[in-house]
Amino acid sequence: MTMPKGSNTPVPATVLRVELGRRRGAGVPDVDASALLLAAGKVRSDADFVFCDQPAHPSGAVRHEGGRTEGALVVDTLSVDLARVEGAIERIVLAASADGGTFGQVPDLYVEVTDPASGRVVARFDSPGATVETAFLLGEFYRRQGGWKFRAVGQGYDSGLDGVATEFGITVDEPRHGAPPLAPAPPAPVPPPPPRAPSAVRPSRVTLTKAAPSVSLAKQGGTAGVLRVNLNWRTRERLSGRGPRRWSGYGDLDLDLCALYELADGRKGVVQALGNSFGSLHRPPYIHLDGDDRTGALASGENLTVNLDHLRDLRRVLVFVTVYEGASSFAGLHATVTLRPQYGAPVDFSLDECTVPSTVCALALITNTGGDLVVRREARYLVPERGVSPQRTVDRAYGWGMNWTPGRK
Repeated sequence: MTMPKGSNTPVPATVLRVELGRRRGAGVPDVDASALLLAAGKVRSDADFVFCDQPAHPSGAVRHEGGRTEGALVVDTLSVDLARVEGAIERIVLAASADGGTFGQVPDLYVEVTDPASGRVVARFDSPGATVETAFLLGEFYRRQGGWKFRAVGQGYDSGLDGVATEFGITVDEPRHGAPPLAPAPPAPVPPPPPRAPSAVRPSRVTLTKAAPSVSLAKQGGTAGVLRVNLNWRTRERLSGRGPRRWSGYGDLDLDLCALYELADGRKGVVQALGNSFGSLHRPPYIHLDGDDRTGALASGENLTVNLDHLRDLRRVLVFVTVYEGASSFAGLHATVTLRPQYGAPVDFSLDECTVPSTVCALALITNTGGDLVVRREARYLVPERGVSPQRTVDRAYGWGMNWTPGRK
């Protein structure tokens, strides 16, 4: 049975076969499998990036075994020996990149982990439907309490394999696939600039502050395609005789990125991991939560996507975060919020230091006024009353007017 996106399962064997498969057909782009071995969320060098042109990690822990065709399927295979993974490596991310197209053109994409000794399938994740993504993080192995687990990730990028590599600390300065670079062409007259189009709009980053808390995405061409909202965090560390460790106020910290929404027709609701209310990108509410990160290190924290092609159906969206477990407040937490419109400038801001016993923080309010999409930095820590849930607390603070019942993951 395929795993739900964001779920995890223990890995009972150390030697594993990882297969990345998809259905072939006319117009389906080539897909390449790769793996990144991460220490503290980044590669230590380019050697930690295993792909078809660099098929073996120096430790022997991960090897790219090439591809094969089985009937209607095309399968790439990686071999993983967890017993040979160096102690500094915390995660092994399994990625795929599309060459000459997008994953919206790739049917039946999946990743399957098998114990080759017994032939038993350890884990399988069938990736949900994609659109403009040219690279996908399908799954990852990660250390937990002295063992290894596998998580179904399913996070897409529209910047290809080079974008994924850059995300995890690899400097990309030349093509990684295909023919050698072409010789420089002779100088040519500089043509006049082309008409301004949404795909050409790449303004600089916008940082929101208390003094300048809001920005109009419409003025930057950012009201089409998708808007990805990312929350990334780290906890305070202190030094002990055994080196750095997590601050004692935290166990396994689990933060949940959530969104209250109100549609143009008056319908209201919430997108959150609690109750498995992950939403939907292509039908109401046109908002989707990409799984549930219980570590702060899932690819890039927690991610929520808004379909701006249905902007006319959205009235307002309040993005907030709750402490589900592992801490009694946000004190000592360092978090960054980034909103990445498909067209237009990324918008980011940091949260202020928390000085109250807060377990829920309103991050950003997104409002649609006559087609002008405005993002406002909230960064507002709220303190629930005794017996009142964090969700109900943020509802009351912003006048959403919903009825709440207890839920669980």
